[in-house]
Amino acid sequence: METFDQTNCLDPFFASFEDSLSSKNYKPSTLENYRYLLRRFGRLLEDEGIAPSALTPDFAVELGRRLPVEPKSQIKVPNLARLFVAHLIEIGVATRPPLTPAQAERAELLGNFETYLIRQRGLSPRTIYHVLRFADRFLDHRFGHNMLDLSALNARDVVAFMEYLVARKRPFRDKTPTTHLRSFFQYLFAQGLTTTNLSLCVPRVRKPWGARLPRYLSPVASVRSNPRRGARDYAMLLLMTRLGLRAPEIIAIQLDDIDWRAGELMVRGKGQQHDRLPIPPDVGEAISAYLREDRTSATTRTLFVTHRAPNRPFKDSQVINTILKEAFAATGVKPPTPYVGSHVLRHSLATNMVRAGASLEEIGDLLRHRSRATTMIYAKLDTDGLRSIAQPWPTSEVAR
Repeated sequence: METFDQTNCLDPFFASFEDSLSSKNYKPSTLENYRYLLRRFGRLLEDEGIAPSALTPDFAVELGRRLPVEPKSQIKVPNLARLFVAHLIEIGVATRPPLTPAQAERAELLGNFETYLIRQRGLSPRTIYHVLRFADRFLDHRFGHNMLDLSALNARDVVAFMEYLVARKRPFRDKTPTTHLRSFFQYLFAQGLTTTNLSLCVPRVRKPWGARLPRYLSPVASVRSNPRRGARDYAMLLLMTRLGLRAPEIIAIQLDDIDWRAGELMVRGKGQQHDRLPIPPDVGEAISAYLREDRTSATTRTLFVTHRAPNRPFKDSQVINTILKEAFAATGVKPPTPYVGSHVLRHSLATNMVRAGASLEEIGDLLRHRSRATTMIYAKLDTDGLRSIAQPWPTSEVAR
């Protein structure tokens, strides 16, 4: 590794930057790599005649992209530069750039929309994040960096944005953008910001009837063999397999949600609904093993945390999809669909319950469905039950 003997303009800030990361469980070897890369970044600033106080997050990313990529390095200099500038802003060396009038207008609109989603809709933080993200993407697609003209929006704008999404992702399997956009357009119409209710113009995502059947398969046991995070991954997937928890519900579990004496777990479900579920013995043993052997964070009460420093809660539930993909690859079992999603474990649980003779009411209670119609999809798996109510084909009547 190349070394720099001379100090540069960033050296006075390394100590406080590394102290802030050490408190978040960053390893000394990681901090050493950060210092090496930031020294290279500092040399670039001096060559360009740029003072640290002139940096902004976006400007730092742009400069970081100019540095040659280190071979075999997993650290991305632009991301590190953004992190370092955030520290400079925090300690008062750099200043956060002011918003443009267009940015301020959009921030105010989305801020009011977020307040509405929290107070009126009672959505979870994760759902609110995605709703706001698609609303912002739509505004960016329609208006770019210009001021908003919401009264000029029409059905063509809505369809054009959906066509843009579909063109970027084939096959388009995600149905959530349409739901999130309808929420946004309903809000705009209710606030009098649009002249028509554009939520009625959002097209549905095509989904063939055969694809609506539940997908089920469960390679849970294979994740235990991972020496680095097998205990954590196994506990996460077992909660889904045995209790039917959703992926966002898994990553939202807090240490205080587990009542070891009563053998119960409080689940933070959709729509801010909280339910208490019994903890099966094998699930309790898996969580206990993870807490004893695997979990190292002392800065958060969230149960499942990342293995990399700063050992913080997961940003979203995509980690469970990744774990499932690795599990299928390790076992050599072909996934039920090209896209491997965490709901495959809920479907596996419901499918096994159907085959064991459980009623739809029991399945709906365990999966905590709000609507009976949601549970009805599993009726398709009850072949014997459907056969018992099927009427014979009227071949004799046709012959006459």
